[in-house]
Amino acid sequence: MKKKRQDAAPIFIGELNGTRLGDFRLAASDFGLVAVEWAESQGEFDSYLARFSRPVVDDAKRVKPYAKELAEYIDGKRRAFTIPVDWTLFTPFQREALQAVFRIPYGETRTYLDIARQINRPHAFRAVGGANAMNPMPLVIPCHRVIGMDGKLHGYGGGQGLKTKEWLLQMEGAVIA
Repeated sequence: MKKKRQDAAPIFIGELNGTRLGDFRLAASDFGLVAVEWAESQGEFDSYLARFSRPVVDDAKRVKPYAKELAEYIDGKRRAFTIPVDWTLFTPFQREALQAVFRIPYGETRTYLDIARQINRPHAFRAVGGANAMNPMPLVIPCHRVIGMDGKLHGYGGGQGLKTKEWLLQMEGAVIA
């Protein structure tokens, strides 16, 4: 087991409970949001944070602004996030692909190919799908807005899977096949 560096900047964790989509665990660094995960997936959340070999500190106050915007989004009162995202924890390709996903407007969808073309890697649509599948901040980085080339919903790892993806898109008023 790796020993955590005590001089490394901590990651702060907190909760958002009682939403229409369930309970969430959130993590943030000094640079912004690091992770959002459904409470039922606590093991995956802990495993993801352990990758960084940084101290993890319970700090509801530090996480509160992130939880507030996420709750507003789930309640249909927020269309865009203003909270910072910590993009430093991604590989260059993941950052590029997920920043393109982050920019998909509320209520709109794109295909994996659309995202690949947008980042000038038209043959990397499968890799875009892989980056989406590893997205540690569902809802905030709206991977639910990415659909298959056939116009149908494909793959969603959060909540109740495709049922949650469909609910999110319907809430946003997106037209789906």
